[in-house]
Amino acid sequence: MQETWRWFGPKDSISLEKIIQAGATGIVSSLHHIPTGETWPLDEITAHKKIINDANLEWSVIESIPMHNDIKTRSGNFQRYIDNFKASVFNAGTAGIKVICYNFMPVVDWTRTNLMYRLPNESHALRFEMTDFAAYDIFMLQRAGALESYSKKILRKSETRFADMTNEEKILLEKNIIAGLPGGEGSYTRDSIRAAINQFIELGTEGFRSNLFAFLREVIPVAESVGVRMCIHPDDPPFSLFGLPRVVSTANDARKILNSVPSESNGLTLCAGSYGARSDNNLIAMAKEFGPRIYFVHLRNVTREDDGSFFEAEHLNGDNDMVGLINALLCEERRRAGAGEINSCIPMRPDHGHLLGDEINDPSVKPGYSYAGRMKGLAELRGVIHTLEKLKLSAI
Repeated sequence: MQETWRWFGPKDSISLEKIIQAGATGIVSSLHHIPTGETWPLDEITAHKKIINDANLEWSVIESIPMHNDIKTRSGNFQRYIDNFKASVFNAGTAGIKVICYNFMPVVDWTRTNLMYRLPNESHALRFEMTDFAAYDIFMLQRAGALESYSKKILRKSETRFADMTNEEKILLEKNIIAGLPGGEGSYTRDSIRAAINQFIELGTEGFRSNLFAFLREVIPVAESVGVRMCIHPDDPPFSLFGLPRVVSTANDARKILNSVPSESNGLTLCAGSYGARSDNNLIAMAKEFGPRIYFVHLRNVTREDDGSFFEAEHLNGDNDMVGLINALLCEERRRAGAGEINSCIPMRPDHGHLLGDEINDPSVKPGYSYAGRMKGLAELRGVIHTLEKLKLSAI
């Protein structure tokens, strides 16, 4: 597997030199300065790539080309935005970047309620707390239909929780949920997020899924023409938020996506933390079934709780069998190599590292993207990979 690292560009506090020191050889990056929905010019892509290449690194994966909500709802200027997305994919492939991770999450990108959850070892992790989310949805956002979205137990707990919150805690909770996170498409106000939520709810799950398939039917042929492999990222978390439809949350969702446009350019990002936040997703089985169409991997772990809450665990200590998953992926790489496939190596990156040491008090560190925490995770994953490669175990 190729060890890669998420880099947010020249303004990232973690330099390419530091990434090399961490041991990664590939970069996962995006052109964050280009507004959502606009075309990525070829010269901008090649300039960004040159910076990476000049540091003796490879731009292995684009994560991601942000997708305008008009595409997801097929409303407004959706056709112009699809055409722009197609042009961006074409330009990326022309520039030699052959893997593009993207997502089709409605309204909000990856969502957490606590960005500074203290662990027993005094490090800090990202956390999704169902009670806090429900308290925001019901009592702050006051979304129509919110009461029907939660169990009686969660409703009781959220009412108590909201009553006990200070004003500062309420402000922070709202900021964490709707103010935008790394990789997101921006932020919302309460009024604007209500309007966006209603628009997606009206589509329903199958209407929303139909819009994804329509998007793929236009984009995948362009990706094929320049040798690009598209790989969709799962919903994070992989269940409905705000009553919104979700279409990339389960193995069956993934199966439908791959079958909708049966092309090698239509693939998956296997995010272990996202799919693994559901106990009914068997990651090893998914790696076996979808292996030939898995083009990018996020190796992170979570500790799940019965009510749907979870927090980002150490990479080897959560509820997901990381050793078994890595073994299944290495077996897929050996299958590809044995079949003579050019792209036998799967890029992976350690995701959502814990805040450690001095970084805990450093405001420049993006939530989930600390240097020390990700380097620790990468070192742990590297040890597993080297051991399994040495033993050459069969798929579990």
